[in-house]
Amino acid sequence: MAGKGVTIAEIAAAAGVSVPTISRVLNGRAGVSVEKRELVERLLAEQGYQRRNRQDRGLIYFVITDLETQWATTLLRGAEAEAGRLGCDLVVKTTQGSPVGRPGWVEHVVQRGASGVVLVVSELLDAGRAELESFHVPVVLVDPVGTGPQSLTTIAATDWAGGRDATEHLIGLGHRRIGFITGPQSEECHRDRLDGYRAALQRAGIEPDQELVRNGDSLMSGGLRGGRELLQLPEPPTAIISGSDEQAYGVYKAAWALGLAIPDDLSVVGFDDVELCQWVSPNLTTVRQPLAEMATEATRMVIELARGGTRPNQRFELSTSVIVRESTAPPRPHPTETRSA
Repeated sequence: MAGKGVTIAEIAAAAGVSVPTISRVLNGRAGVSVEKRELVERLLAEQGYQRRNRQDRGLIYFVITDLETQWATTLLRGAEAEAGRLGCDLVVKTTQGSPVGRPGWVEHVVQRGASGVVLVVSELLDAGRAELESFHVPVVLVDPVGTGPQSLTTIAATDWAGGRDATEHLIGLGHRRIGFITGPQSEECHRDRLDGYRAALQRAGIEPDQELVRNGDSLMSGGLRGGRELLQLPEPPTAIISGSDEQAYGVYKAAWALGLAIPDDLSVVGFDDVELCQWVSPNLTTVRQPLAEMATEATRMVIELARGGTRPNQRFELSTSVIVRESTAPPRPHPTETRSA
């Protein structure tokens, strides 16, 4: 086992201790008894362990819920391009919705020699965060879940402003009954978009109506379900904002099933600006979230941190913008308005 290729996992097994214990010894941290520290140091010397520099390894873990949406693949493309530009390898891990940081996960990351970790819309458990910090593995979060105390660098979009701007676009066209189908409300970004929508209504003197809000899942199924419910109200909305573009396509399908035309009978706005927006007909008006840029910046930051850099600011926000296409138009005049004219 002796030689340059020996790993800290092998040292830990030989010493009868955990991988975190080896890391504490290597980093000169407290929490290890004198006897165990001496044993580990002796084994490290005997077996010729050579600690490689993270800059030389250049291995970045990119952790994301799944890769089944265009939203996810857009982020991944940005991360891959930046990692390649900076001479690093990217390892992609999916969580399938599970929180990050369960027992064994951090040890696996360290054993693989990760230089840093980019977490995308993932919930990092407190235990996992503490363990990553003990290993001195830099972490950057992209659109994190929750609003708790945050010691990690975060990249996000101006979601509140995006919700506000989408609503103001529709108000400017003359809409007054505007529906909103959210993404998962466990995620801070979706709560922010909903808050921006409500703020824009209030600013325009329109009282927000909870009946016009539905909780969605960011998938087409959520848009189909929420769109159907909103459009079958006694007084349906003339426009609907969706928390994601794929969910907005579900709204399209709900409208078509009811014999409604977009945008003649219903205006629709999405959020993200993935390729789907220009595939569907009519092309979807949406709030552009700079997804590739967010992943690029997160990857650049984590590599910079791994190479000894520092970041004085913990949270960075990139601007959103409304991209107007063919799915929004002024509402049709109400029948009473037509008769009075």
